Amino acid sequence: MEEKVPIIPRSALSALAAALLLAIVHQYLFYAQKPGVSYPIFVVLFYCFMLYYAREQLRPLKWFDYVWLTAIFLLAMTFMLFSSWFFFGLNFLVLPGLILLHMTYLLSYRRPSWSGIQLVGAALEHFFAQGPRHWPTVFTTIRKSGGEGMKNERKQVYLKVLAGLLISCPLLLIVVSLLSSADGVFHQILNKFPELLERISFSEGFGRTLWSVLLGIGLFSYLWGFVAYKRTERPVIVPKEGEPQMEPFEFSVDPVIATTVLMAVNAVYVLFVSVQFSYLFGAWEGALPTGSTYADYARSGFFELIMVTSINFGLLLLSLLALPKAKARLLAVIRVLLYILVLCSVVMLYSAYSRLALYEQAYGYTEIRFLVHAFMIFLGLLLILAAVRISKKDFPLIKWYVALGLLSYVFMNYIGMDRIIASQNIARYEASGDIDAAYLSGLSWEAVPLLIDFSKQNDDLLKQELSNKWSQRGESQQAWPSFNVSQHRGQQALQQYINASK
Repeated sequence: MEEKVPIIPRSALSALAAALLLAIVHQYLFYAQKPGVSYPIFVVLFYCFMLYYAREQLRPLKWFDYVWLTAIFLLAMTFMLFSSWFFFGLNFLVLPGLILLHMTYLLSYRRPSWSGIQLVGAALEHFFAQGPRHWPTVFTTIRKSGGEGMKNERKQVYLKVLAGLLISCPLLLIVVSLLSSADGVFHQILNKFPELLERISFSEGFGRTLWSVLLGIGLFSYLWGFVAYKRTERPVIVPKEGEPQMEPFEFSVDPVIATTVLMAVNAVYVLFVSVQFSYLFGAWEGALPTGSTYADYARSGFFELIMVTSINFGLLLLSLLALPKAKARLLAVIRVLLYILVLCSVVMLYSAYSRLALYEQAYGYTEIRFLVHAFMIFLGLLLILAAVRISKKDFPLIKWYVALGLLSYVFMNYIGMDRIIASQNIARYEASGDIDAAYLSGLSWEAVPLLIDFSKQNDDLLKQELSNKWSQRGESQQAWPSFNVSQHRGQQALQQYINASK
């Protein structure tokens, strides 16, 4: 079944003009420029463009829509506020995907759930099918607005305007010549125009024009895929008389098999956890396994414990599928086994967490170790939510996972990872006297003010590394679209420190 929504020429022409204007703004903000304050500006303009012209397709908003929109805006603001290269690159990939999914959820005729996998399918269908289908609509709209179907009165008006422009050209040349002779300041302003034209090379002008045209067509097609969509439904196959009917596929887990697997796995886990308790909580006081140093204990089995905990998480989710089919007694047994699995997984996770903390005390704090810590905490929260689902059948686990994942990602962007790493390494230096100056100087500009204060308090300990960072900073003057608060503050503080040290 196909249903094509008719296109309204006037709104199509207005939307095309707005798309081209938005594309021109985009090339101005991002052409040969590093994203900075330009990113949140463009995101706001893009949302205004989409929601205005596709407002009739907008679904009623709920609480998570505002949470999602706030998360997108906060992530866009990170390009202006922070300078961590890790999150800069990650957001550069993640944020466009979040925006496309959000637009599909708000405007798609399929009305997918925000917590269902169908949302991804609807977004892909729109991006690769609905949108490109309207590439020819761009040229159809231009052709219709250029004369086809236009009333004679309007044609005559356009011709008169064109004639007026042609007549005014020689008149303007005479007037401008006289005014430039009458006023020296006005003459100097006119002389600057050739200089401005010389700055724009042919290759750059061609690149900017091509960028604007292609992006404008893409923006209009993407928008019009929501406005003038083609509804497609899968054909329903009705079996003939006498033919067997195929039942819809539904993935499930047999409760007996699940019980057997859980009992076998939990037996090993309980034994392992009982051994861990003999020295896990004593490791901080020196009670380590025989013949093990802090470094050996910290390294041994860390990644293995993370892998086992991840496997347990997958096993837990699969076992939850066995609950609906289990009878009363077997259901109680499975729930107990699942709680044991969660408890053992939490102990393993804590063991891995403590090992990594010991390793950091011995060898310092880095970005990758910080991120592993954050992942373990996040995995622990996922396990807790899964434990809630064990006893509450109607608990919307997937929705909680999606919301927790989105909020956790935003939180990680705003927690100030490099500042925390710098402060922890400074505290380690005060306790042990060891510090990796080269690594600290390689952190983002967020950590620079803290490192400067530390260097001043310790006889310019990091002066050489900070001087190298200043000499390698690249362009000191950047265009305003690339403005970054963290970089600006860090460079100002570092410049003052370098000048004061001379």
